[in-house]
Amino acid sequence: MTTITGTNAITLLAAAHTALRTAVAGVPAGGWDLPTPCEHWNVTQVLQHATGDQIGFAAAITGGPWPSEDPFQPSGSIEGDATALLEQALSASAAAFATVPADAEQVPVPLPQGPLPLWIAAGAAALDAAVHAWDIAVATGRPSPLTAQDSRQLLTVARQIVEPLRAYGAYAPELTVAGDTDPTAELLAYLGRRADWTPSA
Repeated sequence: MTTITGTNAITLLAAAHTALRTAVAGVPAGGWDLPTPCEHWNVTQVLQHATGDQIGFAAAITGGPWPSEDPFQPSGSIEGDATALLEQALSASAAAFATVPADAEQVPVPLPQGPLPLWIAAGAAALDAAVHAWDIAVATGRPSPLTAQDSRQLLTVARQIVEPLRAYGAYAPELTVAGDTDPTAELLAYLGRRADWTPSA
């Protein structure tokens, strides 16, 4: 099992934020309405969900402000620049986690589990950002932004938080994969996603 510290988790969060920025920056003109691996959500809605979640993680630590829109019922309509919306959310998340000591054991999170150690709390925010970066990238015909190393760490985090969240519909049931599957495909399968997803699949 991959070992993660609070410091590792903050680095992982930064990498996930970069992946999400890159994925959003690469959405082509007219690409915001494309379908994604998130069933019933298009690229715009996935972005809204992802930004709402990052603001939620920040707000749990700082006390607010909370997302102005329900991340689980994204409207699909963004007023203003999508990149600016994303940057606001990622900056808030990074700034909030930067205030938390690396060895903190009780970090508030917007999850039903309640406060968690920093490595899990920051890892959960990283998991959310990274997987939605993957959603947007593959929906717009680009390669996965997830590295094998990051996927291994994200899977370690996922195994700490995902099972209780399946009951809320936050993640689909785990998929079965071959034993020699690469780390990213293993992570995606655990989260109920197919690594070979295409819009027509």
